[in-house]
Amino acid sequence: MAGTQTHTLSSDKFLTLSVNLLHKVFLEATRTEAKNLFRDISEGQAVPLTRVRMEDDSEVRFEVALDHSQYRGRLNFGAFRAGLTLLVANIADALREERPVKTFHAEHDANVVIFGISAVTVEEGEPSVLVLGADAGSGQPTVVLQLLYLDHAQFAEQAGTETSDNG
Repeated sequence: MAGTQTHTLSSDKFLTLSVNLLHKVFLEATRTEAKNLFRDISEGQAVPLTRVRMEDDSEVRFEVALDHSQYRGRLNFGAFRAGLTLLVANIADALREERPVKTFHAEHDANVVIFGISAVTVEEGEPSVLVLGADAGSGQPTVVLQLLYLDHAQFAEQAGTETSDNG
């Protein structure tokens, strides 16, 4: 049995690749294609996007998944697309400005990471926080780009704590 080879990309290169893939499949694609992909990931499926050839000629498959369990309200394609558009723009701005991007690794698996750039949108008075994560921990040559909605209340609590500490 062949061993699994590990590839490492800098955060900047990985984010650039990820943003380009997400932009292509959700924002450049026809509305019908993007909506079909959204439907699949909103049902809990990880959907294959493409294969990327690495410098050593090996291939890594990229997939996309969505966790909307923390989304308040009923998520529809328009709300998702608005959040994703803002997330892609925020990541692109950070890369263009060469700002350092915080990364958060899962306690249970160092191959699972969330990038510290978010997109906050408001639908029907409810804020939503969308972030990009990645999971390369399957033991296969696969990376799952994870679009995650986080509980916005944790950010409001943090902001309240920071304000009272500084006051």
